Amino acid sequence: MKNRCLSFLALATAILLVIPAPVLAGDATSPRTAIPGTRNPSTETPPPSRHADTLTGTRGGLRDRLAGHGLRFELSYTEYYDGLFSGNGNDDWEFGGRVDAFFNIDTGKLGLWEGGGLRTHVESRFGDASGFRGGALWPLNTGMVLPLGDKGDIVASSIYLTQQLGDAGMVMLGKINVVDLLAGDPFFGGWGRDRFQNIAFVAPPSGVVPPTIIGAVLTCKIDPISISFMVFDPDDRTNDYWPDDLFDNGVNLSLGATWSGKLAGRASSLGITGTYSTKDSADLGQFLLPAELKTGTKDGAYNVALGLSHLLHESRSQPGKGWGLYAKGAIADGNPNPIQSSVIAGFAGHGVIPGRPGDSFGIGYFFYNFSDDLQDAVSPVAQFDDEQGLEVFYNLAVTPWFRLTADLQVVEPARASNDTIVYGGLRANVTF
Repeated sequence: MKNRCLSFLALATAILLVIPAPVLAGDATSPRTAIPGTRNPSTETPPPSRHADTLTGTRGGLRDRLAGHGLRFELSYTEYYDGLFSGNGNDDWEFGGRVDAFFNIDTGKLGLWEGGGLRTHVESRFGDASGFRGGALWPLNTGMVLPLGDKGDIVASSIYLTQQLGDAGMVMLGKINVVDLLAGDPFFGGWGRDRFQNIAFVAPPSGVVPPTIIGAVLTCKIDPISISFMVFDPDDRTNDYWPDDLFDNGVNLSLGATWSGKLAGRASSLGITGTYSTKDSADLGQFLLPAELKTGTKDGAYNVALGLSHLLHESRSQPGKGWGLYAKGAIADGNPNPIQSSVIAGFAGHGVIPGRPGDSFGIGYFFYNFSDDLQDAVSPVAQFDDEQGLEVFYNLAVTPWFRLTADLQVVEPARASNDTIVYGGLRANVTF
């Protein structure tokens, strides 16, 4: 029994090394994406009224004056209280929290050069709450897992330069928290504090993109098509700032294209993204073999994802917002990538209850088909299947700067010997 537990622990550890791996959802890196850390999707300086979204307001007009000179700052605090209604392992309800600080510079407004910018995201998590519950491979609470590392660590997960290329293009260069790239997506993203909490929705794992990358992103818009290209180091760089080993283990390339327009008179999009890694990885078919029997490594991991969205209802008071359908399907090589295919779909949006336009909600389902080679390799010691789950949340805007969220998840964990997980949680978020 002890050996089986150790074997499964090794298996889970190997898989979790590649989990927070989003393939960019929709037009996640286009110039129209919201700047991380702001609730306004525009890249222009927001009007003074936006500061109703923050507890501290304009600070006597100081915040507006700084924004006029290209300096924007936001601080967010999130508190979690969650636990298991059923499932294996610790079912205690526990508290945890995270802090997110964003500082953005517009070099044009600062009097330096036009179109440039510096984006930073500093974050930390703390408390007893665990992101992993009931034996699920994907964390149920992403906010208590990212950034990777120890609780209490203060991490600058994004420090990157941006440069506008006219009205239809942008370059990003530096250290980038990939969840930040989904800041403007209406379904995915949200850091586990704004929308869904399961990483399958916050940052859909692809097996070929680490949670923090160092590299470059190029986006351009040729109406109605948006194109994105990424080149980045294949290793996670959460705790690296000036690494001297960039690209020593290979290179990752990603290319995506998204059409945006209207279907049946409603805003819609359809996109495809492919990501390829040259990094050498373990042959999953030989996972449990003794070292002397392993014949080598494999390279050439890939993931190809197709995403779509369709707005079913548009708010009259908030143009561009409403509620709609979202879906993403992906295929991968299955070895060395531990993921073979996945499907994620849901229904989400704002203002589903009349008179409450600031509230948001989401209902999502995910299915991850893990590598057949990996499942066969571990079958002598553990039954390792696929993982699927359902998540529902409702985000109540008590005020524009104070939000309360109820979250419920039902997950069938990949380890077949574990019971079905029923997870619940409450979340409070304050924007200063």
